Amino acid sequence: MSAEAGPAAFDSPDERVRRIRLPADRRTPAAARALVRSVLAAARLDDLLSEALLLTTELTTNAVEHARTELDIEVVADDVGVTVTVSDFAAGSVDELTVGVRNDTSKIDEVSERGRGLLLVDHFASRWGTTYLPTGKGVWFRLDRPGAADGQRIAAGPQAGAAGGTPMSIADGEHLGPSAGAMSELMQTAPDQYADDPLPDFATELLTRLAEMVGAAGGLVRLDRGDGLGRQVLARYGRTPRAGNELLRVPLAVHRPYAGELELDAAPSTYARPLAVLTAERLSLHLENDRLRRADVRRQAWLTFLAEAGELLAQSLDVELTMVLIPQLVVPRLGQWCAVHTSDEWGRLRLAAATHADETVLPQLHKVLQETGPDSVQSRLREASRLGSQVPLGGPMEGFAVPLVARGQRLGTLAVGRHQRHRHDPDEVAVLEDMARRAALAIENARIHAERRRVAQTLQRSLLPPVLPVVDGIGFAAEYEPTGDDAEVGGDFYDVLPLPDGRWLVVVGDVSGKGVEAAAVTGLVRDVIRVLVSDGKPLPEALGRLNETLVDRGGGRYCTLALAAVGPGEGDQLDVSLHLAGHDRPVLLRVGDGATFVGAGGTALGLLDTITSPAAELTLAPGDSLIFYTDGVTERRRGREFFGTERLRESAAPLAGYSADVVAARLRSTALGFSAETPRDDIAILVLRNDRR
Repeated sequence: MSAEAGPAAFDSPDERVRRIRLPADRRTPAAARALVRSVLAAARLDDLLSEALLLTTELTTNAVEHARTELDIEVVADDVGVTVTVSDFAAGSVDELTVGVRNDTSKIDEVSERGRGLLLVDHFASRWGTTYLPTGKGVWFRLDRPGAADGQRIAAGPQAGAAGGTPMSIADGEHLGPSAGAMSELMQTAPDQYADDPLPDFATELLTRLAEMVGAAGGLVRLDRGDGLGRQVLARYGRTPRAGNELLRVPLAVHRPYAGELELDAAPSTYARPLAVLTAERLSLHLENDRLRRADVRRQAWLTFLAEAGELLAQSLDVELTMVLIPQLVVPRLGQWCAVHTSDEWGRLRLAAATHADETVLPQLHKVLQETGPDSVQSRLREASRLGSQVPLGGPMEGFAVPLVARGQRLGTLAVGRHQRHRHDPDEVAVLEDMARRAALAIENARIHAERRRVAQTLQRSLLPPVLPVVDGIGFAAEYEPTGDDAEVGGDFYDVLPLPDGRWLVVVGDVSGKGVEAAAVTGLVRDVIRVLVSDGKPLPEALGRLNETLVDRGGGRYCTLALAAVGPGEGDQLDVSLHLAGHDRPVLLRVGDGATFVGAGGTALGLLDTITSPAAELTLAPGDSLIFYTDGVTERRRGREFFGTERLRESAAPLAGYSADVVAARLRSTALGFSAETPRDDIAILVLRNDRR
């Protein structure tokens, strides 16, 4: 089905079960959200709307970005929750979706849809999982109403037969984190503050007794709670008082934002007014208690909201993802729309993320936010950033802007539009200002982490040769996989250097520890070796001098090292002089003769004043290889099991005769595939091969 053909609907007669097929383009997430919104409205599950729309956006955006096929969207609602399934028609596994794709954008103002993986789904969903179908694969999530009894929680996954065949869940499981309770309330539009309100009955009883005592034909108690709904009738007796009649009005003695009055369709006689005043005073006392109770409950709800929002933002160390999360948390609970702008070193603002409760207004919102001019929203945003204080925003997008400031640095602005029914009250303004502080701190932390990662990657690259030399008759190949923490610098390194006598020196080493200190020692080892080798020092002497340097300047760190001087031998052979200083023995891979370990262990550098490093003389026939590696390979873990040296030898044996780059790549792939965990230590492999024929 082509994109031009439009969506194909497969609707059920039941409005709570809907299916639709959509093309893979940028309009798909909006269409999927419209489908979810209609089903939730039919099932009266409006309290799940915000979370359902957020997670539907994540799944459809991921599917459009990665699968690039048509999508089947299925929405099934029941009395206590909703299940949404997003299926594509791409072959392969769902690994890319479940792991997530790294966001390669480097600009903070470029909000990418990639790199989120299923972080939000795992955080908010009551349950979620992945499915394999004959036609493709998919991801589903389940949202339950907060407080739903376990016996009521049905629809544990996508409906069987929804897209043909029986789905097989590979990541099913109950998720009982913040999303099942507190996080569900966090994303609700508003709590029902007026549920089980006893005041109407109490006010009606008082009004009835008063009217009967003074002989009134009718009466009303009107109350405005300051919630944007205006004056509402709290109690009524008899007929509604008419303006033409003689009315008795008594204001209620309540504090802002409450306001109200008592009306009686009766003449203000000598005893009617005092009785009405006494009734109003008694009712006002209960209204004041109600106001204080509601204010306390509301403040507690806001504190819970801020705590959970701060926790969610703190979990993200990705700048772009943090930017996207902030408006999603604000809308619709704290405003109709929200926009995050970031400022560069010259104070220029750029739109990083924006959202609106009505998605059809998003294009207009983006247009207004990007307009320039003396009376534009941009100018008022710049004023808020420059002054470091709250600035009101006029039409057409009414609201206000607060600066994003963290550790004394101005990062941009957070702009929020007014509620649909009322302006922000002082409590909401205070919550938004606190939210801005937390958001700014989260953005700054994510920036710091990104800078650490960039510095670590730059430093790591500086410790490795950009390319290996191309030598006639000798093949060199290397593979390097850094530790799973891309903000840390490892101590593994390798190098290939020319010797003054025409031979080549292969260096593979591992400095203890990680981080900047280990990197500094690694750089020291590489530089000292280069200087000693260029001076023509014999390898045993070079190792001794290097050991003295590490003892004096290594800061207590040690280094294991493997040195191999290789040059032409008799005929087509290569002669190798191997020296090991506490390093693992390399694997000698001979054509037709299997794989064996060679060399004799020596003393690690930097531990003792004197070392031993026995030399081993080897010859490599054409096609033979010598494989060097670090302990990141042999100590790769799968639970309590290590990859080990013996498994390395067995993995290398079938690769005899292959080129150096193939041997290195295959061994790296085998080591990484041994465990699903990210590497705990750097993996370095260097292969030396006799390419003579």
